[in-house]
Amino acid sequence: MRIKTPYFLLKPSQLTRLARLAMLTSLVTLLLFLCSMKVWGQHQKLQHQPYVDQRLFHLGFTIGLHTQDLILTQSGYVSEDGEAWFSEIPRYSPGFTAGLIADLHLNKRLNLRAIPTLQLGEKRFVFKEQTTGEEYKTRVRNNYISLPLQLKLSADRIDNFRPYVLLGGYGSIELASRKGEAMRLKPYDMGIELGVGWDLYLPMFKLAPELKLGLSLIDILEKERSDLTDDSLRKYALSLSKASQRIVTLSFHFE
Repeated sequence: MRIKTPYFLLKPSQLTRLARLAMLTSLVTLLLFLCSMKVWGQHQKLQHQPYVDQRLFHLGFTIGLHTQDLILTQSGYVSEDGEAWFSEIPRYSPGFTAGLIADLHLNKRLNLRAIPTLQLGEKRFVFKEQTTGEEYKTRVRNNYISLPLQLKLSADRIDNFRPYVLLGGYGSIELASRKGEAMRLKPYDMGIELGVGWDLYLPMFKLAPELKLGLSLIDILEKERSDLTDDSLRKYALSLSKASQRIVTLSFHFE
């Protein structure tokens, strides 16, 4: 979790999480580069499905894992009894992703893709009182139906390997939202997506491992809490002023 403060004011745990995310992205980029160099250094191999990328339209499916995280902005709210609560998401919680792929061939390097996806996951919150250190833990289950629309830009094919990058946007809606909890998020979200992947051409199908980052462009924190009947939970709800979603997804596409 990352609070919107300058990096030199972030806690060590937050800096560690940011460093891990940066290292993961760097590692994937390095692996793509090393794989490309290795394949270039080999003799040309027999290409599987040499004309598969020339199809105007094709379908596929995807499965994978994801983590749902939030960028939280603290409100600085102080309750009537002098308590000041702050919240964070201390660790990522893995979730499951599954969806369909609809791919439209635009030209040799560019494809337009729509991937309606079901995302099953949760977010775990820890609220801590500033003075006493008292903690309150809760979790929010979020099951989304998401519709990403992406542009896929592919490099040249090297034997049975082809790296690509993608850029797009998404809109999502939650299947069901629980009421009466300390935290409640809006049932909709929208944002941008960035990702890298590589197509592996197998004899019967094409497999594409892909790593993608989704960044919300809107505030999804629900501030109108008429559903909150337990007044003892209200101080937790008021401790935040904004929440933006961040989702990291590792997918395996079958096309």
